[in-house]
Amino acid sequence: MRSPLVNKLSLIFGPRPPLNRILLCLVSVCVLLALLSSFSTTTFDSATSYAKPDIYTNYRKLKEQARNDYLELKSISLGANLIKDVGLCGKERENYVPCHNVSANLLAGLKDGEEFDRHCELSQEHQNCLVRPPKEYKIPLTWPAGRDVIWSGNVKLTKDQFLSSGSMTKRLMLLEENQIAFHSEDGMIVDGVKDYSHLIADMIGLGSDTEFLQAGVRTVLDIGCGFGSFGAHLLSLRLMALCVAPYEPSGSQVQLALERGLPAVIGNFISKQLPFPSLSYDMVHCAQCGIIWDSKDGLFLIEIDRLLKPGGYFVLTSPTTQQQDSTTNTKNGITSSSLEGFTKKLCWSLLAQQEETFIWQKTADSQCYTSSQGEIPVCKGNEMQMYYQPLAHCISGTTSRWWVPIHSKSDHLNSTELEIHGLHPDDFFEDSNFWKLALRNYWSLLSPLIFSDHPKRPGDDDPLPPYNMVRNVMDMNAHYGGLSAALMEARKAVWVMNVVPLGARNTLPLIHDQGFAGVLHNWCEPFPTYPRTYDLLHANGLLSHIASQKCSMFELLLEMDRILRPEGWIILSDTLGTIEKARTLAAQIRWEARVIDLQNGSDQRLLVCQKPFVRK
Repeated sequence: MRSPLVNKLSLIFGPRPPLNRILLCLVSVCVLLALLSSFSTTTFDSATSYAKPDIYTNYRKLKEQARNDYLELKSISLGANLIKDVGLCGKERENYVPCHNVSANLLAGLKDGEEFDRHCELSQEHQNCLVRPPKEYKIPLTWPAGRDVIWSGNVKLTKDQFLSSGSMTKRLMLLEENQIAFHSEDGMIVDGVKDYSHLIADMIGLGSDTEFLQAGVRTVLDIGCGFGSFGAHLLSLRLMALCVAPYEPSGSQVQLALERGLPAVIGNFISKQLPFPSLSYDMVHCAQCGIIWDSKDGLFLIEIDRLLKPGGYFVLTSPTTQQQDSTTNTKNGITSSSLEGFTKKLCWSLLAQQEETFIWQKTADSQCYTSSQGEIPVCKGNEMQMYYQPLAHCISGTTSRWWVPIHSKSDHLNSTELEIHGLHPDDFFEDSNFWKLALRNYWSLLSPLIFSDHPKRPGDDDPLPPYNMVRNVMDMNAHYGGLSAALMEARKAVWVMNVVPLGARNTLPLIHDQGFAGVLHNWCEPFPTYPRTYDLLHANGLLSHIASQKCSMFELLLEMDRILRPEGWIILSDTLGTIEKARTLAAQIRWEARVIDLQNGSDQRLLVCQKPFVRK
């Protein structure tokens, strides 16, 4: 006869199970604990060692899945299951760009082009939702085809906008049923990008545009770039051409350039300086970019002078500008207009003029601005941390240690040039070697999944560039630009947008001197780009940085989701506690996430995520 206590327990837990079932449960629990213990101690190979060709075997994938499931259960036990997934934004936000609310800007009294400028202080439309892709959106084509053909459903461009476009680069487009094709330059005789590039080289005094690098031209700022054909050609010459154009609700030059996989960023200096330090570019180019250069007492030309390195070139192709001076009867009236007089005040010399194209060269002599020739005052204060400051009527960079003429720079940074940037050569090369190793491991982690339209299977050889679905990378905390340098040395068919966070050491001059694209940015604010414009986002230590700035990690991850294309990748590196928090938030944003232990005895972890292709 059973005791009352046993009867009560039977009522609570049910009748006693057979002995064999109890033994089976105990054995199962022991096996599960042994497996989890094994996975937790030998989960991943060291990310600081060279990649092994058999890194992705079926057994390894099984271990990763078990680790992932274990962390998911751990997150649930911490209460993450009580937080709902982030919902999708409405259809009206498919091409949403924060800080560019034209209606709010107009209501605030902004006009004369300033309504299209960046005004985060006026944007209060915070919505915690995920920007969905358009219904017709398709994954971009692989390079090199994807540079010349894009899906029309991926960008906001109406047929009327296409038919009304008239600039040189826009005329190179062909609108088909569901694609936009950009004309091949082969066989083009009139109005071709190659011919135009050769013309610029000839006017500078070069035999061919292949000699731009020898002339010290490595970085080009292309203002109002059309849809990127000139920049695409320069990229093929191993020059870094960054397109900068104002925000456009539809028919955006920046959106189409980025969809082609070309470097571009939203920028408009109607009232504010662009987010680059002084002395950043070897050449600034404007082909019918719509700017009246001699307006506002020459403020726009002063901004160009600020951005140009000593000895740099300003290339202007604009028949509209030639006709601004109504008192001039000559066809090329620009030479006798106020524009010519103002460039002399800037210590620029007119190198050449052919029909609609003019090329000026900035002086390499900083003393010119303080001599009797210089009629514009020299700026005072910190000129290197420029971040959307008002346009200034003064000359920048004349006293900077970075005042080095472009023709005096070497192809690769030498010890003297590194010391100008405040770096010891040993520190720079140690950082360079670190990123070479890191890149090998990143590539081993992602290569089974990111190549071509069909994922690579374990045991297959890695396909070589350009058959690579990762066309561009944003390094959100670029430091010295080591990841960009490692990708270039490894001959990966990608370019990198190097972002230097506000509040960190400003290494952007060093990045630009290496010939890379880069920009200053405050990660407490949205980035100036359109949705779905990057294939891979990388951030080393950024999460800890924004925490020190008292900014929201959740809002940063939402912004990353906005600018990342569907099926794109995220690699975050930070401390264990920070990564665990990010992983919980990543689950809310619907990312597929894996935590990787570097196995080097440090507190650092990697969080590798993929954004799903969400449709509704």
